[in-house]
Amino acid sequence: MTELGGYHDKVARVDLSSGDIAYEGIDDEDAKKYIGARGLGVKYVFDQGPDVDPLGPDNLLAFMTGPLTGTQTVMSGRIAVVTKSPLTGTVTDSHHGGWSGARLKWSGFDGLLFTGKAERPSYAVVEDGELTLHDAEHLWGKGVHETIEELEGEVDGSLGKNLSIMAIGPGGENEVRYGCIINEDDRASGRGGTGAVMGSKNLKAVVVKSGTRMPKPADADTFKQGYQQAMQLIRESEVTAPNEGGLSLYGTNVLMNAGEELDGLPTKNGKYTSTSAMRDAEGVDIDSERVSGENVRENILVDEPTCHSCPVACKKEVEVSVMHKGEELNVRGESYEYESAYALGPNSGHTERDEIAVMIDRCNDMGVDTIEMGNMMAMAMEMSEQGKLDDLSEQLNWGDTERMIDLITEVANRDGDLADALAEGANGLAERFDAYDNSLAVKGQTIAAYDPRCMKGMGIGYATSNRGACHLRGYTPSAEILGIPEKHDPHEWRGKGELVALFQDMHAISDSFDICKFNAFAEGIEEYVLQYNGMTGRDVTEEELLETGDRIYTLERYYNNLAGFDGADDSLPGRFVEGDEAIPGQGASEGQLCELDEMKEEYYARRQWVDGVVPDERLDELGIDIGPGTGVSRGDSPAPADD
Repeated sequence: MTELGGYHDKVARVDLSSGDIAYEGIDDEDAKKYIGARGLGVKYVFDQGPDVDPLGPDNLLAFMTGPLTGTQTVMSGRIAVVTKSPLTGTVTDSHHGGWSGARLKWSGFDGLLFTGKAERPSYAVVEDGELTLHDAEHLWGKGVHETIEELEGEVDGSLGKNLSIMAIGPGGENEVRYGCIINEDDRASGRGGTGAVMGSKNLKAVVVKSGTRMPKPADADTFKQGYQQAMQLIRESEVTAPNEGGLSLYGTNVLMNAGEELDGLPTKNGKYTSTSAMRDAEGVDIDSERVSGENVRENILVDEPTCHSCPVACKKEVEVSVMHKGEELNVRGESYEYESAYALGPNSGHTERDEIAVMIDRCNDMGVDTIEMGNMMAMAMEMSEQGKLDDLSEQLNWGDTERMIDLITEVANRDGDLADALAEGANGLAERFDAYDNSLAVKGQTIAAYDPRCMKGMGIGYATSNRGACHLRGYTPSAEILGIPEKHDPHEWRGKGELVALFQDMHAISDSFDICKFNAFAEGIEEYVLQYNGMTGRDVTEEELLETGDRIYTLERYYNNLAGFDGADDSLPGRFVEGDEAIPGQGASEGQLCELDEMKEEYYARRQWVDGVVPDERLDELGIDIGPGTGVSRGDSPAPADD
């Protein structure tokens, strides 16, 4: 057990197959080594074994908070969902904001660990340190929004403001490889297929009822110093300043115009580096400004809700009315995010603002990842254009928003040949139709809205992400676009291996606290140390906390190594790198390709890995004393490249 501040020292372990529920403390050494949320969740998943079937009953699905979750700490409303991904086969963690993380902590738990498969659809209710299971047969097949509405009405009737519901839709129920979990605020644990794992367990929802019992710091003076420093930096930042900074005014979609200007916005399945490049080459009416944060704020913004303890309010709630097959669709929902708008818009060959809002809302209701859904449709559009889907009963044309809206529902229900094929994710689609050259995936998960031909740090970041292509493992656009903490030339590859490793370690720390990554636009390691030490009562140094981030990231890589991944999997789609499939960048990124091999060499040297594998000496140095080891030592040399 642990007596550190910030923890309840209580985790619920639920076997859905038997219905058994047990409560246990947290090992003190694990709390110190892996902090909580992402880090501690990965340790629990590792202990379950890296060879489990992601959609089998033995896979562990962990809902985890950290020692700073639900505290006064700025932006501390996050929750981590950790499991083995059915999309990638790697360990994955997917976080969402709002209030569910804080309320889980306030309800008396640090985490919930689910294994097994319920005999019938079920949902869990958490309240006052107890977890109970209930029948969900009447909810199965319903969308997330209807599910939440019904649960709000049936769990003790009137529930008050401190209620959170984390639910899946048909996407999770039907084990769409990128099914996700959505809460009552339309915040998504979006990536990696966490919702599919939940569906495979017949778990429809997790309902959390709580008061507001905010954890108290063990060292109030140290915590207060860290909190005040962090708040001051957030208020002064041009990015995060409440009601003034770009993130506060326009949300994440403040980056749409910035990415376009740099020619770093993947467009038409990554064929182009901006909508202007596509417009110039093909003479089509497409313009990213129409789906930018500025355009959204001016035309369709209706509210700016926020998460627990967050003054930034980056969420942008919108309302639109769209005519669809003769029917007027009126949609109000959160949130018009940059990544969602990119994947469902420019990367799918159009910039229809209001239709994208409808698609985002439908993805949320169906419980499928907006990024993966948009990129899968873009992949299918390119394959249709090349005749690779001729064996199916239908094709998908570029920018066909009417068809896209319907296809989201069909994919979630696996309704039809095309929908069922898309539900298997990029690797499944590529393998079935010999279409790997059409895929924008790394380790089975597709890229986000940052083109690696323009932002070289994002290239090595995608390649070495432990959960498949991801901008949130190490967010180098902070330096490459915004100049935080200092400006890096986006086209320069040198130094990017070291930069992304540092960012990966920092984000592993914040994800394990669990606080929002957007704090990193203002805060640094000094503020992290003060708030962590103040809350827990520990006395770690900046160097020790950074080593903890390294340990967490390395544990994830070690898990993946044992699951069969190595340096060959640290790759990028062929169009982004030198080779027969290469498509050099255009405009401001004219002629650019990503120098991946050079950056991997630099990155592995920084990590002290051997061709993407963690050597046993490195495990020992970081105090990772679990599992069999990889059997690799630093004296080993990488396998020779294929001729």
